[in-house]
Amino acid sequence: MFDLHRLRLLRELKHRGTLAAVAAALSYAPSSVSQQLSQLEAEAGVPLLEPVGRRVRLTAQAEILVAHTEAVLERLERAEADIAASLTDLTGTLRVASFQTAALTLVPPALGLLRDRHPQLRVHVTHMEPVKSLPALQARDFDLVLAEEYPGNPNPRPTELEQEDLLDDPLYLALPERADGPGTEGPTAALRRLADHPWVMEPEGTPARHWTTALCRNAGFEPDVRFETTDLLLHLRLVEQGHAAAFLPDLVWNGRPPTVALRELPRGQRTRRIFTVVRHGRSRHPAILACRSALLRTAALPAGEA
Repeated sequence: MFDLHRLRLLRELKHRGTLAAVAAALSYAPSSVSQQLSQLEAEAGVPLLEPVGRRVRLTAQAEILVAHTEAVLERLERAEADIAASLTDLTGTLRVASFQTAALTLVPPALGLLRDRHPQLRVHVTHMEPVKSLPALQARDFDLVLAEEYPGNPNPRPTELEQEDLLDDPLYLALPERADGPGTEGPTAALRRLADHPWVMEPEGTPARHWTTALCRNAGFEPDVRFETTDLLLHLRLVEQGHAAAFLPDLVWNGRPPTVALRELPRGQRTRRIFTVVRHGRSRHPAILACRSALLRTAALPAGEA
């Protein structure tokens, strides 16, 4: 019979990529991880790792073992959820990762609801963009992730993860005062008028940057991106002070009146989807159910009342 601890190390290697990353995540020495995986190879009777340059990758037989390990771990998480559901009080720690605007607007009031209803539940929140937090969820670094999806840019949907919608967040073109134009122009015309204007966007490689770049290209120009940051409050400040144009979501204002001129975007590009993601085996855990319920209640409140 295979040793579950060693199987988990093999699974960690698949998700984290290197022996050093596995060792750092689990507070082991890299030599200890390597030794445990060598013992697992002996148990399996087949090679599980093969060198690729200075790294290693899993063999086909190792991938089979990892798939079975995922099923075992999911079943164990269901067992943990069943035990938690049998208890009167909700305790323990819930690890949540959230991107910025949700962390600023949805998470604090949800934490208040959780504190009032489940005072013994410890919620640990990390600010992290979905491009990093979703792989970390698969690696079991988090229990729940708040994520976003931009129009026409669907996220990968691993079979072991489960999504639940929170809300659709309106998206707008935000104009510096000196770049404002007639309010009667169409969305594409408003965009095209900013072809020579500086822009602030999220960094290259992010879903938001892919979406914003595609919007500008569809309007017939390549954006002059002079500022790059994932901080949407900085995006807003740069627009307010006339340094750049931007694409901003409604949550940035959290129910307050907009402080810059806004224009509608072309049809089909006007909202981003915000949702929670958990692992299948974790979805019925009382702490997950309570957190999702609190977030749904917060998302349903009128703007500014969250």
